[in-house]
Amino acid sequence: MGTDHSQKDGHGKVDWRAHGVKVIPGDSLDPNTAQTPGMNRAAAINRARAGAEKIWAGTVHIHPDAKTGAHHHGDLESIIYVVKGRARMRWGEQLEYVAEAGPGDFIFVPPYVPHQEINASPDEVLECVLVRSGQDPVVVNLEIEPVEKPEAVKWIDPIHRE
Repeated sequence: MGTDHSQKDGHGKVDWRAHGVKVIPGDSLDPNTAQTPGMNRAAAINRARAGAEKIWAGTVHIHPDAKTGAHHHGDLESIIYVVKGRARMRWGEQLEYVAEAGPGDFIFVPPYVPHQEINASPDEVLECVLVRSGQDPVVVNLEIEPVEKPEAVKWIDPIHRE
């Protein structure tokens, strides 16, 4: 394994100017990506925009008091970083589990987990950064009849049990 040297110039060197770091301005994200009712996703980093092969990154905005439809992302792992607002996550076969996250918190969603994002604030937009483990825009929207009162789940680090 190592660097893909197929991007070498005529002298055997990689053209790092063209194939190095990419800065994607926040005001030029691409909204033409898979969507779920109740949220707006926009792509920042993907194959087409930045040459990424193994990850996808973008933003998601959820309006005050709004909630998404239940969905999953196939075999992709997802990480959500809360920038602003209060996220309430529901997950499970009937969305029977719930946890909340605020600014600075990370949320991990394993493959195939049915989930729903909810903006827990009645008056503030929920703004998050989203990173996925692959390029495919997998969003499988689900028809789930949610339980009325989900079970709250407090996250406990397996290393720091107390």
